[in-house]
Amino acid sequence: MTKQQLRQELYRIIFGTDTPAGQRFDMFLIYAILISVFAVIFSTVESLVSTYSSSFFLIEWIFTGLFTVEYILRIFCSPNRRKYLFSFYGIVDLVSIVPSYLALVVAGAHYLLIIRLVRVLRIFRVLKLVRYLSEADVLIRSIKQARRKIFLFFTVVLVLSTLFGCLMYVVEGPGNGFTSIPKSIYWTIVTITTVGYGDITPHTVMGQIISTLAMLTGYSILAIPTGIITAELANEMQRNKSVYPCPNCVKAGHDMDADHCKWCGADLGDMRESSRIGPEH
Repeated sequence: MTKQQLRQELYRIIFGTDTPAGQRFDMFLIYAILISVFAVIFSTVESLVSTYSSSFFLIEWIFTGLFTVEYILRIFCSPNRRKYLFSFYGIVDLVSIVPSYLALVVAGAHYLLIIRLVRVLRIFRVLKLVRYLSEADVLIRSIKQARRKIFLFFTVVLVLSTLFGCLMYVVEGPGNGFTSIPKSIYWTIVTITTVGYGDITPHTVMGQIISTLAMLTGYSILAIPTGIITAELANEMQRNKSVYPCPNCVKAGHDMDADHCKWCGADLGDMRESSRIGPEH
């Protein structure tokens, strides 16, 4: 087998899902990612670390080696290596293995906190699962379609937070905890999102009136991003539906790759064939 043939075969297995070998590879990676993520989570439990520290260490390096080999193979067989390296999944693949090697370089007792923080970044391996969820493509496309509306929404919220924050700074002042405009804006955002930590509270009547208006504003706008994304998601799902009716029950709305009608079970092969040749005749 030549080098080019090897690259093509590895590409079909690693990047493709239309072959039994590719499907087995994907399932193996899914289980490996889940096990490694659970190992990272449980490695922060002191009682478990004191008993199974060597096991956690061994598991971590087994999966680090595994994901390193996977990353190298993806670079090797990728038709456009630069595009993969700087893609979302390429960066996630890199971030999922770098912390373990970085922890070997950073040594010393005063660096222990940094090592712990870096090692937690291994949880980014869970993002590798996104590539195996076909439904995630619909959600991502919906968010992209709604990105301008969402940006406009957050801009409006930021403007309102700035206005309420400035008012609270003037009305309450440093004596009541509103020591600066940025801190007052922080209080406004916490109030508008209905979190309400309680670390800063208004004491004057006017401040309480403003905070009431901020809370009512928060309840009024809280559902807007959900409605935007839901509308785009519905539109995106509708785009994936066929507009051609079933030849038997004359009902439409089937998935584009459906073989049979979901209402009467009739074969949809003729419908797809006619949809492909219809515009040409």
